[in-house]
Amino acid sequence: MEREPTLRLRVFDLNCWAIRYLSKRRQERIRLIGDTLRRESFDLALLQEVWSEQDYSDLRVKLASCYPFSHYFRSGVIGSGLCVFSRFPILDTLLYQYSLNGYPYMLQHGDWFCGKSVGLVIVKISGIIFNVYVTHLHAEYCREKDAYLPHRLVQAWELAQFIRHTSKAADVVLLGGDLNMHPEDVGIRLLRGWTGLRDAFAEATHFEGCKNGCTLVPDNCFTDSSELLPFPLGIRIDYILYKATSSFTVKCEELKTTTGPAPGVDIPFSDHEAVMATLHIQRQGQAEGATLGTADAALADVVTEARTEVTVGLRAAQRQRYSSGRMAVLALLLLLLQAVAALGTLAGLGAEQPFPKLSFCLLAFLALGILVLSTGFHLFHTMEVKMLHGTEDQMWMALQALQKHP
Repeated sequence: MEREPTLRLRVFDLNCWAIRYLSKRRQERIRLIGDTLRRESFDLALLQEVWSEQDYSDLRVKLASCYPFSHYFRSGVIGSGLCVFSRFPILDTLLYQYSLNGYPYMLQHGDWFCGKSVGLVIVKISGIIFNVYVTHLHAEYCREKDAYLPHRLVQAWELAQFIRHTSKAADVVLLGGDLNMHPEDVGIRLLRGWTGLRDAFAEATHFEGCKNGCTLVPDNCFTDSSELLPFPLGIRIDYILYKATSSFTVKCEELKTTTGPAPGVDIPFSDHEAVMATLHIQRQGQAEGATLGTADAALADVVTEARTEVTVGLRAAQRQRYSSGRMAVLALLLLLLQAVAALGTLAGLGAEQPFPKLSFCLLAFLALGILVLSTGFHLFHTMEVKMLHGTEDQMWMALQALQKHP
């Protein structure tokens, strides 16, 4: 029997680190990325941290001849930073913004304002339907005391659920992005176990690039090497994952990462290394990739571990909600006491104003400010508690399904 022809697909993934006014040599690097994409002619380019719509527009104009189809995903205050460039027509798009994404008062991190999301584009190549996902999860700022781990696990769970429930009509699923998790982290194991996605680095027949596939390396001139002291070789947090969901097989023939400065220049594309995969897709009688039906005790253990971390985050959020609520009540009581004192003075019940008017007004404004801020924090942490509790419940139901499955 004659074998079906093999489709060769080249995928480019990069966190571009293109923050307007903050990222070093941003415009120069965006031009460099555009020149490279135009020269190499990948089939799909999945980009993250393209925060400026002007940068996206410049790339779209430059790449119009070789990537005539593209989409920019908008969300949050400053945008998701996600965009996709494709040589093939984009049939449909969808954006899902994660329910938890850090804290608005952590201004030095700023993840909350970015509206971290997962974007989906559906493309049809040689009669094969591809669901292509691009995402960027919350950063890990301190591995020893990772205050954002519960939020990142919620994002990983929502990403896995989003992929499972939107990819049922697809032949092939591709996911690219900066997941901000090490390969052995519970979030990655949860994502891969729950969706059946395969890691291109682990599956590649041939690999070329940074050792262990690391994409955040101390040799990069834009990287703060002090943050990577525990990891002298760097860390791998950028991924291309894939699976076939119908009668197709997908194999990663080759995986490459960039290694420092781009050819002919003295700077790299970004503070992250790019990931480039060459995939071979072929029609076959049996589907590739795990599904919920192949779930086993190992997956149940991963879900249990993730649920435990979410529960820890839930307890912390409940404490923060209580503290902010108590602060709001105290500020309200102070305002009421000041109001009573002021009314008493106006009614002639007191001989004179007990405090200088300026001090009295400043204290009132301070109490009002504390009331507004603490009320805002209380409302935010109330929503956080609900989201964490909801995810905990979903994971519990998933565990029940795994344990009951024969």
